[in-house]
Amino acid sequence: MDNEICKEKQRLVEKLGVAIEQKDQLAPVAARILSYIILTGKAGTTFEDLVSHLCASKSTISTHLNHLSDLKKVFYFTKPGDRKKYYIINHDNICISIDAIIDSWTSQKELHSEIREYKKETNKLRNEEASKFELDFHDDYIEFLEEAIQSISRLKSKITEKNQKF
Repeated sequence: MDNEICKEKQRLVEKLGVAIEQKDQLAPVAARILSYIILTGKAGTTFEDLVSHLCASKSTISTHLNHLSDLKKVFYFTKPGDRKKYYIINHDNICISIDAIIDSWTSQKELHSEIREYKKETNKLRNEEASKFELDFHDDYIEFLEEAIQSISRLKSKITEKNQKF
C-alpha cells in the first residue's frame, strides 16, 4: 500500500477510534481494532495485521478482539487453504445502532409533542400575550425529528437491502 495511504489510514484509525470509544464506551484498544477493521474493508484483517499495525501486544489484541466478537461487532471468515482468520465488521451492528437512534428520536418527538400540547392548552388559559408560551421551537423540532427519522430509516433500508444480497 502507498505510504501516504498508510499514513492516512493510521490517522483515521485514531480519529475513528476516539469516536467509537466515546460512542460505544469501548476500551481504547478495542475501539482502534474496530476502526482498523472498518477501514480495511471486506478483504478482512488478520490477528497478525492488528498486532503489527496497532503496536499492541498479542494478548491485548486477543483480549479485545474476543470481546468485540462476543459483542458481535466483528466476525471472521477463513479462506480455503489458509489457516488465518480474517476479521470484518458485522454490518448488522449498523442497523442495531440505527434502531437505537430511531428509538431515541421517537421518544424525544413524543415528549416534545406532549410538552407542546401542554403549552398550547396553558396558552388558552392566559389572557396576556406576553405570558403565553412560544410553540415555534417545538413545531420546528418535531418536524426536524420526523424528517430525521424518515431519512435514517431510508438509510437502514438501503443497508438491509444491500446486506441481503450477500
